[in-house]
Amino acid sequence: MSWTRAGNEASSNKTDWQEEEERLEPGSCQPLAIVQVPTIAELLRLPSGSRKDGAVVRVGGYRKDGDGGGKWVRYDAGSGRPDNGGTVHNPHAGEEPGRWETIHEGVADFRWFGLFGADADADDALEALMGDPAIYRIEAHSDLNFSRRHIFARSRIELDFLGHTVTTEGIELNEPDNPFGAVICFRGTATGETQTVILRDGLAELTDVLETADSAAFAVGDWWIVQAAPHPEGAAQRELDYLLQVTETIDERHVRFNYKLGWPLEAGRRIVYRKINPVVQSRVRNMRFVGVPVAPLTPSLTKPFPTWDQLGSSPVAYEFAVECDVSDIRAVGAFWPVIMRRYCTSFVTERCELINPVQRDWGGTGYLTQQIHVLYGHVRDCNTSNARHLNDFTCAAYCMVENCHGDGDDYGPFVTHGQFEHDLTYTGNSGLLSFANSGTTWGDSAKRITVRKHVASRIVAHKKISDLTLEDCYAYRKEGLGDSGTIWANADGLQMRGCTAESSVTLSQSSARSGRTNLIDGCSFDATHGGELARASRPDGGAIGFLPVSGDVTIANSSFTNVGKLIVGSIGRLTLLHTRFTGVSGGEGVLQVACHQLVVRGGGFADCGFALIGAWTGGEPGSAQVTEAGQSGQSVTIDGGAEFSGTNGAMAFMSSIGETNSVTWSLGSMTSSAAAPGMAHFAIEGGKHRYQAVGSRFKGGAFDTRPDAFAASSYMLHTACVEEGVDRSRLPAESGTVRHREGNLLLP
Repeated sequence: MSWTRAGNEASSNKTDWQEEEERLEPGSCQPLAIVQVPTIAELLRLPSGSRKDGAVVRVGGYRKDGDGGGKWVRYDAGSGRPDNGGTVHNPHAGEEPGRWETIHEGVADFRWFGLFGADADADDALEALMGDPAIYRIEAHSDLNFSRRHIFARSRIELDFLGHTVTTEGIELNEPDNPFGAVICFRGTATGETQTVILRDGLAELTDVLETADSAAFAVGDWWIVQAAPHPEGAAQRELDYLLQVTETIDERHVRFNYKLGWPLEAGRRIVYRKINPVVQSRVRNMRFVGVPVAPLTPSLTKPFPTWDQLGSSPVAYEFAVECDVSDIRAVGAFWPVIMRRYCTSFVTERCELINPVQRDWGGTGYLTQQIHVLYGHVRDCNTSNARHLNDFTCAAYCMVENCHGDGDDYGPFVTHGQFEHDLTYTGNSGLLSFANSGTTWGDSAKRITVRKHVASRIVAHKKISDLTLEDCYAYRKEGLGDSGTIWANADGLQMRGCTAESSVTLSQSSARSGRTNLIDGCSFDATHGGELARASRPDGGAIGFLPVSGDVTIANSSFTNVGKLIVGSIGRLTLLHTRFTGVSGGEGVLQVACHQLVVRGGGFADCGFALIGAWTGGEPGSAQVTEAGQSGQSVTIDGGAEFSGTNGAMAFMSSIGETNSVTWSLGSMTSSAAAPGMAHFAIEGGKHRYQAVGSRFKGGAFDTRPDAFAASSYMLHTACVEEGVDRSRLPAESGTVRHREGNLLLP
């Protein structure tokens, strides 16, 4: 046996302890000698005389001196703690008192347990270290394997795997349909204390003072899950469902929390409070994770065998947690989300990655991070490849996602479920976006989502999303992905600035909550033939979630290219400011317009034009509708130097089609130049029309009106215009209500 007293060689047959006892005087306060041994095995073979209460030994390594498992230990003669092989060692053959216990300052090491690789499971060591309240940091200095799924209620601890790989070979079965069955799950505990209140008065949006049944139960600093009763339309349609902290007692029935409501709650709604002791500041860092293989789903997307969804593995999950950050987890082959969160507040997820999960078609699988009922989260510098979702928010508020990137993105790296998410910001990311698009169960609703400097194959935001802001977003075409290069947006306070869609932009309206105007400014769109700039109602109800736009829309300083046939199937008032439409050479080149009012100021149409097809009325375009002017049908106003040029397949820049369509025309400062003799500056047929053109310029081409276009209750005033070589042969005969020759400058 080889062991020495620190600093001295063994020089006699007496033990170190005997020499030390002889040297010290009785009652001396001098410290006991420190013994050094090379391994844990040598520690356990120390003679009984060495096991004095408080004795300290330096262990050089776990299996051999210097292998990294070295530590200081102290003998506690009264300890009966179980031997765990790392922080507690029992030198006795039985369970008599006396243990060697590891001395530390709060930083622990898996090598203390003889773990130098993934050849032995690290589960017992993890449980032992997490169970020591004096430990605040656990380090892994080698790869590790875990075969169990762990749940901890531990706060203020950090697990740093220092870039080493975690595997899960032989891991136990998960519970069915359980994304929280991670290797490491931190979960706060419910106290069992609850309170329910029926709101006497409604709660205003952005208030932070909530009504309770008795505020005496709410102490400042306490945490509560605050949950509103669902709407009858969906089992999860709750505007309020978060983990909140009490910050002030206002009166006997009112408490201030650390959250401003994103949605109003009306009187009579029920709110349930559940008190929680959350996990606080428990963090996981620097892990490379490798999941276990899972058989593919059957072609019908059913489980191939009953326990199929219980086999896969994932690294980290949190529930009822505060300030619990995760960083630098790089995962391959995971099943459930790499980082799963529910009822979490104030957290950061950064520099994490998921590549090629083993499953992404089964609901909830293949995510980098899923976050349900979360507040004040920040996800940054993360990426995925061939995954389902990079970032999923369900009932999230005041969160930010930045500099995150997903490739192989057909499944949508960035999504929200539509459970009344609000005040979310996305900056500098890339990957398909889909907001509030998971069905009525959750509510199809979101509010105040802002996306800046984003590149995506698609941007899908056509459900009940109010006050959506898109800035510098680029939707590109991707071969093999249907509807790629498109932006679908709900026209309810929509603001788009500097955006590009290589295929098309489509507006619909599923909600009317916003007081903000719908504005598209400085954007560029390619126009897919047969696409819809604004959705129209259809006999079959149209595509789910695509409803006609009843509000007004302004498009400014923008361009639409490759216009073949583009449908504007609804919109109350469409205002085009300095916006240009360019048709496909030799194509149809027409906007089919069903909005009630069309206003064109500046900009114009090259090799294309518009056809008024009847105002949208909630049914098919073409039926009568009362306008603000008290007249039926549509109105069009063109001025501000707008320009029409070239030709198109419809052979008209401006036209009204349909025997019953009635239009009020107001043409002012505009120029129309036809590139073909038969090209009509305006073509007016049927209905009752009120036409006024003052100060316009027309060159080449022709005017085309049908004899019945200006019957009773109609009029035509065409004056102070300049015409160069225009064919006027198809204008109606002048009468008391039709005047189109006098006052004009007619040039050959």
